[in-house]
Amino acid sequence: MTHPSTEVPTRRAFLSLGSNLGDRRAHLRRAVDQLRAGSSPSVTAVSPVYETEPVGGPDDQGAFLNLVVELAVPEAVDPYRILEQCHRLEAAAGRVRTVRWGPRTLDADVIWIDGITLDDPDLTLPHPRWRERRFVLAPLADVAPDLVGDDDIARAGGEVRVVGSV
Repeated sequence: MTHPSTEVPTRRAFLSLGSNLGDRRAHLRRAVDQLRAGSSPSVTAVSPVYETEPVGGPDDQGAFLNLVVELAVPEAVDPYRILEQCHRLEAAAGRVRTVRWGPRTLDADVIWIDGITLDDPDLTLPHPRWRERRFVLAPLADVAPDLVGDDDIARAGGEVRVVGSV
């Protein structure tokens, strides 16, 4: 006798996390731990941590640590719920928004959700600049090589280097 599957169909969602203030690695580790502690969506992969120079914003800010987290979200996911989760992670890290692209304890962005496109003032999917940013492409290639090719990373510019994991 076979039993019907009780698994809920899912799709992949990718978050980009970055930090360049305070204990950068601790901010990233806490955010990943918070994502793992939630019952849904579940974390299915975490990239290595990359160190990168800031893109945009003030000239005097320090280097970022960046990573990408893959989540398994329900097929009927509300993308705004994932965005709210990003905002909660930033708030928990004490993020203060004062200068656009300025230094921050945690930056959490929704980069991609399989099969979902949006373009409105609050959320654009895929993220409008994901293919231009090596600090997104390099860690994304580690967890979703089907989305990123070597040519994409080369075109993006900027230097990145793996500095470990969280």
